[in-house]
Amino acid sequence: MRVERLSVNKIKVFVTYDDLKERNLTKEDIWHDVPKLHGLFLDLIDEANEEVGFEIDGPLAVEMYSMPAQGMVIIVTTQPSDSLQEDDDEEIEDEYVDMQLTLDERHHIFYEFMSFEDVISLSSRLHVLGIKEGMLYSYNGLFYLYFDWEHIEMNSSDNFIAILSEFGYPSTTTVFKVMEYGKVLMEKEAIHHIYHHFVNR
Repeated sequence: MRVERLSVNKIKVFVTYDDLKERNLTKEDIWHDVPKLHGLFLDLIDEANEEVGFEIDGPLAVEMYSMPAQGMVIIVTTQPSDSLQEDDDEEIEDEYVDMQLTLDERHHIFYEFMSFEDVISLSSRLHVLGIKEGMLYSYNGLFYLYFDWEHIEMNSSDNFIAILSEFGYPSTTTVFKVMEYGKVLMEKEAIHHIYHHFVNR
């Protein structure tokens, strides 16, 4: 599990399916078992508090996105509330969590990268798997790769996600926002073109 602070009142948590398995949870539990989901959420808040100092001080908006073979991205936003009393010595109780939950399942893969060098290194690794698809974008100083899940061979899917995670992160910026406001660098077969232009010249 990886926790990242996005702003004063917002965090992003990436939970792999291995993380869920360690907690004796399945993907189906997350979608259909509200008590188990609530328990997972409280565990995440505890860990976020320890790692980045994120504290609950009001109602929460929680967005959960499930991605094929990757895991889940959870965005938590808290808003101050005068009805809650701050008490550093008191543990988070279930009744204090006023949670508005949004669930969504994405059927594409959308990763962000800090530098173009990371994308070049990734292309070298994916070339070995025979993967040459992908659309490449730039937006706000970052690079984004978009893949349709149907273009990825199922026998390569686990390796594919593991390699992507070595060089980038599942994006919580929507692909639609990047498509609208970002710049298209390569519209198709991005991995193929990057590999042959920058690695195997």
